[in-house]
Amino acid sequence: MAKGPPIRLKAVIYSLSPFEQKVMSGLWKDLPHKVEKKITDNWLNAIFFLTPLIGTTMYAKNFKEQEKLSHRY
Repeated sequence: MAKGPPIRLKAVIYSLSPFEQKVMSGLWKDLPHKVEKKITDNWLNAIFFLTPLIGTTMYAKNFKEQEKLSHRY
Protein backbone atom coordinates (compact mmCIF):
# COMPACT_ATOMS: atom_id res chain seq x y z
CA MET A 1 0.00 0.00 0.00
CA ALA A 2 1.23 3.45 -0.82
CA LYS A 3 1.81 5.78 2.07
CA GLY A 4 0.13 9.11 1.71
CA PRO A 5 -0.50 12.04 3.95
CA PRO A 6 -2.12 11.07 7.26
CA ILE A 7 -5.87 11.45 7.38
CA ARG A 8 -7.26 13.09 10.49
CA LEU A 9 -10.41 11.47 11.77
CA LYS A 10 -12.94 13.58 13.59
CA ALA A 11 -15.16 12.00 16.19
CA VAL A 12 -18.05 13.57 18.00
CA ILE A 13 -18.81 12.15 21.41
CA TYR A 14 -22.12 12.99 23.05
CA SER A 15 -22.42 12.53 26.78
CA LEU A 16 -24.27 13.99 29.72
CA SER A 17 -22.43 15.87 32.35
CA PRO A 18 -22.73 14.33 35.82
CA PHE A 19 -23.50 17.82 37.07
CA GLU A 20 -26.42 18.37 34.69
CA GLN A 21 -29.62 18.50 36.72
CA LYS A 22 -32.21 19.15 34.01
CA VAL A 23 -31.95 15.98 31.95
CA MET A 24 -35.62 14.95 32.23
CA SER A 25 -37.18 18.18 33.45
CA GLY A 26 -39.58 18.33 30.51
CA LEU A 27 -41.12 15.02 31.53
CA TRP A 28 -42.28 16.26 34.93
CA LYS A 29 -42.91 19.88 33.98
CA ASP A 30 -46.59 20.77 34.35
CA LEU A 31 -47.58 17.12 34.91
CA PRO A 32 -51.05 17.78 36.45
CA HIS A 33 -52.06 19.89 33.46
CA LYS A 34 -50.85 17.22 31.02
CA VAL A 35 -52.79 14.48 32.82
CA GLU A 36 -55.92 16.64 32.97
CA LYS A 37 -55.67 17.38 29.24
CA LYS A 38 -55.26 13.68 28.40
CA ILE A 39 -58.34 12.82 30.46
CA THR A 40 -60.51 15.61 29.07
CA ASP A 41 -59.47 14.86 25.48
CA ASN A 42 -60.08 11.12 25.83
CA TRP A 43 -62.88 10.87 28.41
CA LEU A 44 -65.13 8.84 26.13
CA ASN A 45 -62.41 6.28 25.47
CA ALA A 46 -61.64 6.16 29.20
CA ILE A 47 -65.30 5.39 29.98
CA PHE A 48 -65.43 2.60 27.41
CA PHE A 49 -62.20 1.16 28.80
CA LEU A 50 -62.89 1.51 32.53
CA THR A 51 -66.57 0.48 32.63
CA PRO A 52 -66.02 -3.16 31.57
CA LEU A 53 -62.90 -3.35 33.72
CA ILE A 54 -64.64 -2.10 36.86
CA GLY A 55 -67.81 -4.08 36.10
CA THR A 56 -65.89 -7.33 35.69
CA THR A 57 -63.96 -6.72 38.91
CA MET A 58 -67.15 -5.98 40.85
CA TYR A 59 -68.85 -9.07 39.42
CA ALA A 60 -65.90 -11.28 40.36
CA LYS A 61 -65.78 -9.91 43.92
CA ASN A 62 -69.54 -10.37 44.34
CA PHE A 63 -69.40 -13.90 42.91
CA LYS A 64 -66.55 -14.83 45.25
CA GLU A 65 -68.43 -13.42 48.25
CA GLN A 66 -71.63 -15.28 47.32
CA GLU A 67 -69.64 -18.46 46.89
CA LYS A 68 -68.19 -18.05 50.39
CA LEU A 69 -71.65 -17.43 51.88
CA SER A 70 -73.50 -20.17 49.96
CA HIS A 71 -72.44 -23.01 52.27
CA ARG A 72 -73.92 -21.31 55.35
CA TYR A 73 -77.59 -21.88 54.49
